[in-house]
Amino acid sequence: MTSPIRYYYDLMSQPSRALFIIFRLSNMPFEDCVVALRNGDHLTEDFKQQINRFQRVPCIHDNGYKLAESVAILRYLSAKGKIPEHLYPKYFVDQSRVDEFLEWQHMSLRLTCAMYFRTVWLEPLLTGRTPSEAKIESFRMHMERNLDVVEEVWLEGKDFLTGSTLTVADIFAACEIEQTRMADYDVRIKYPKIRAWLKRVRQSCNPYYDVAHEFVYKISGTGPQAKL
Repeated sequence: MTSPIRYYYDLMSQPSRALFIIFRLSNMPFEDCVVALRNGDHLTEDFKQQINRFQRVPCIHDNGYKLAESVAILRYLSAKGKIPEHLYPKYFVDQSRVDEFLEWQHMSLRLTCAMYFRTVWLEPLLTGRTPSEAKIESFRMHMERNLDVVEEVWLEGKDFLTGSTLTVADIFAACEIEQTRMADYDVRIKYPKIRAWLKRVRQSCNPYYDVAHEFVYKISGTGPQAKL
């Protein structure tokens, strides 16, 4: 008899939140293996040797098979029939549209949102040094270029990023964008389509969406229902 996968994650991590929501929506049993990034649990030699050679989360152990990287994990579990087709389609045309977003976002939306968050919130917390206004503005500009693409291209004429229904693309993107709340950036002010889309994603994914983002809401001081 096989055991449920062991899921190593920290809800402070954007892709960890995305997979957490996807697993819950998929009714996929898994063993909670919470890794406290803030305590450096992932930086130990034991973690490197026994859990993930790259010393990052999320990652999984599936009855002895170890796998890192959130999108690789998603595709692996989909191939095993663990992820429902409405979240990650099997039909190659529909799947390719979701994959198109997942490939695009990694070096665009994910990268620039993460760098803005690190610059404004994480690095000052770790170092005690405040970034210059010029540096903040530079990272904000790069981030907003990609938010512009989400607003004007990905959400053009659609309720969700790849069509009329929620897919994993929406969940990965929403988790990236929500992170900017912690850096005092409210995407809803400038981007009405993203604002409405985030509301649809949350409604489609709850109660798991709010569970995954509890830390984000708490640190940012902006709950899911916060008004502009």
